[in-house]
Amino acid sequence: MGPVEARRFLDADDFDFMAWNHGPDSGGTWAEAEDAVRSTHPHWAEHALAYRAHFAASLLGEVPGMGDLVRDLHAAGVPLLGLTNWSAELYPHAPEQFDFLTLFDHVVVSGEVQAAKPDPRAYEIVAERSGLPLDRLVFVDDRPGNVDAAAGLGMDAIVFTGADALRLELRERGLPV
Repeated sequence: MGPVEARRFLDADDFDFMAWNHGPDSGGTWAEAEDAVRSTHPHWAEHALAYRAHFAASLLGEVPGMGDLVRDLHAAGVPLLGLTNWSAELYPHAPEQFDFLTLFDHVVVSGEVQAAKPDPRAYEIVAERSGLPLDRLVFVDDRPGNVDAAAGLGMDAIVFTGADALRLELRERGLPV
């Protein structure tokens, strides 16, 4: 498609990309999502098919400083848990491209557990897998709605604005970074 057509698809007035993407992130399949576009928005079908077909190429690089921060936390023995809104089908591209993700003790992939942020069940699954109560976990996300949902469940929640700011926030909480 190229960057112009990709942007047109993502920003379309007649198609809600985020809502469409939330289906596979919540446990649906990409085949189901693509079939829905063919049915409801056939003029976007080619774009939808290209999205999944070229997804790995869209992962441009890690957020500056985050790999180092994760490595520092891991080296200090801090338990690392991930909660990502990602389809079960496409998530495997992430640890292949970003090796620091393999340092996490657990990664809860929303598409695998069929619960995507801000659904409270997604956060509860993280707590269950960690063996820690929600109020002992620090949650970090770049979407204020997800952070608000975590805080509403009793988690210490931080809106991510960058690795340097996060490092300071974690230090204030006594974490060794």
